[in-house]
Amino acid sequence: MLDERKKRVLQAIVEEYIQTAEPVSSNAIMNCEGLECSSATIRNEMAELEKMGYLEKPHTSAGRVPSAKGYRYYVDELLQEDKITLEEIKYISEKLENKVNQIEEITQIASSTISEITHYTTVAIGPSTNEQIIENIKFVLLNSRMMMAVILTDTGLVKETIIKFDEDITENQVQTLSYMFNNKLKGQPITKIDKPLEKYLVDEMSYSVNLIKPIIEQMKKVVEEESIHLEGATKLLELPEFNSLEVAKNFVNILDEKELMADMLNTGFAQDINVYIGEENEKEELKDFSIVTFKHRIGNKDLGTIGIIGPKRMDYAKVISVMKYISKKLNGNDNNKSE
Repeated sequence: MLDERKKRVLQAIVEEYIQTAEPVSSNAIMNCEGLECSSATIRNEMAELEKMGYLEKPHTSAGRVPSAKGYRYYVDELLQEDKITLEEIKYISEKLENKVNQIEEITQIASSTISEITHYTTVAIGPSTNEQIIENIKFVLLNSRMMMAVILTDTGLVKETIIKFDEDITENQVQTLSYMFNNKLKGQPITKIDKPLEKYLVDEMSYSVNLIKPIIEQMKKVVEEESIHLEGATKLLELPEFNSLEVAKNFVNILDEKELMADMLNTGFAQDINVYIGEENEKEELKDFSIVTFKHRIGNKDLGTIGIIGPKRMDYAKVISVMKYISKKLNGNDNNKSE
């Protein structure tokens, strides 16, 4: 356990390093709140914190920087969650009050707002389709061998896909297909779009398997597809950490790997906000970064997950404050009188 003075020294160093990206000396934090003591005393505390593994001393500097352990203690024990300005509150409110018709739009607006305020890269993924219930399926004939399918779920999620056929299809057939698919699937989990459905529909409708099979295959493909939305992809490249060619190249490669980003967002949701610092990330490619994931909802409706990617020197207080305020706004729990 750290005593109160060590906590204040560690907090001051983390917050100073987040702002400056320069190793922190005792003189730099002498006048911080809660540190009314001499430079020598602070140096002794810094030396103790280094021995305990909370701070590191770069070879080229007399100052200290936080270690991964130091950041973790800061996030878990010292972080203040009110680091959001009145201007930012107003900006978030205006962005989220835009009328949206689909869950994807809400997720994208929340994602872009977080990126704009924090200046970090955000990655968003829609809600898992596994537990969603089909409310309606609509088919639209585009030409004699092409049809669009629109699937609407109980959460407001809309999935659209184009289906191509090897034989002609008529408007009457499309209307019959729409009736039969809705009759079989409306009110059912979206996972019911599967192979057994193919046999049922072929038997019921007396249509060829060549007509039914591509519809089910394409609908199944689109509902299982991970839709990933990226914001502020180049913002991190302006930070000092990315002067390293290796780190910058690694970051660009991460953004190219959709499967890696989907795995990152789908890791552990025991709580709404999860923070992974450096090597706490399961993937080796993410060891140079910190990831904060945010599971956002309206009421009991899952809207998906937003991940914020930044250096280990991330402004955790800002990121988490913005996330929590957005969550309150989406749920109508904002009682801030300043708006």
